Amino acid sequence: MAAEYGDKTEAPTQRRRQEARERGQVPRSVELTAAVLLLSAMLLLKYLGPSLVGHLGAMLTAGLDIEPGPLELHDELTRTGAHALAVLAAALLPIMLGMAALSAACNLAQVGPLLTWHPLKPQANRINPLSGVSRLFSLRSLAQLVVNLLKLVLIVWIALALIRGERARIFGSLELEQAQFLGLAGTLAFDLGIRLAVVLLFLALLDYAYHRWQHSQDLKMTKQEVREEFRRMEGDPLLRHRRRQIQMQLAMQRLRRDVPKADVVVTNPTELAVALKYDDASMRAPVVLAKGADLIARRIRELAAAHGIPIIERKPLAQALFKVVEVGREIPATLYKAVAEILAYVYELNGKARRRRATA
Repeated sequence: MAAEYGDKTEAPTQRRRQEARERGQVPRSVELTAAVLLLSAMLLLKYLGPSLVGHLGAMLTAGLDIEPGPLELHDELTRTGAHALAVLAAALLPIMLGMAALSAACNLAQVGPLLTWHPLKPQANRINPLSGVSRLFSLRSLAQLVVNLLKLVLIVWIALALIRGERARIFGSLELEQAQFLGLAGTLAFDLGIRLAVVLLFLALLDYAYHRWQHSQDLKMTKQEVREEFRRMEGDPLLRHRRRQIQMQLAMQRLRRDVPKADVVVTNPTELAVALKYDDASMRAPVVLAKGADLIARRIRELAAAHGIPIIERKPLAQALFKVVEVGREIPATLYKAVAEILAYVYELNGKARRRRATA
């Protein structure tokens, strides 16, 4: 098995599974659908069979009751035939609809909702004789042939076991009347069909489990394929680096524009920095102009120092502002008191409070 898959030791990624699904490569067992149809057909015939037999008997009676005549025979046969077909269709319709619904439900349970035209596209390997011969004599085809032969042997063994067990009833049926003989034959056929359907359903479930395992093995990837898959999902490393550079440049531009407008910078003291501004004429509450961690926090402190903005160390407050408040948003009411104390202290430092009392 290891030689067959080479160094494909990695589980398939979700993207690889999705691409395979879009191409119509999904684990599905035809045997499971056939077994479900056989079992459903036997059960439907069990419960709807008497009605079907009754309709067939009425149709046969109507055909035998035709009075032959020189002129009306053709018309009578036409009417009787049309009526018989209508009766037969009405009797078979529930059975056919039930089997169609179960077949659709079985396929849907295996595959899920899927609509793709990819399997219908012409492919060169499908018409290549060498590819066909290689598939015909592959290990997978040989294993499927062995499984089919075992199923055939199992079906024959079940049929012989049923016949052996019902030997007395079968030999005794030779003395029965025609109706009783047909009833016994129907009962034996139903018993045989149910047994075969149950056994085939069990084998089909094993077959479906094998197909799921085989599908996963077919989609396995090498370590290099996994790396390329993630590289394709995340983009080229150079492009990612370039995008990060552009994002950093934009962030620094916003800092240079907004931090000089702040009234105070609250720090953690080195890991976090939050720039606050409050204007009682236009704001209901203080607003976070900028915030950042590590490198951006250091840049905020540098800009604040360069523009003479007070830098206050309040670890719990800095952490709360950094986690809760987005840039450009007002602080929540729960932080009003702590921020108000800092702003009052800052106003005292820069003389704003004294100028306000002088103009009051």
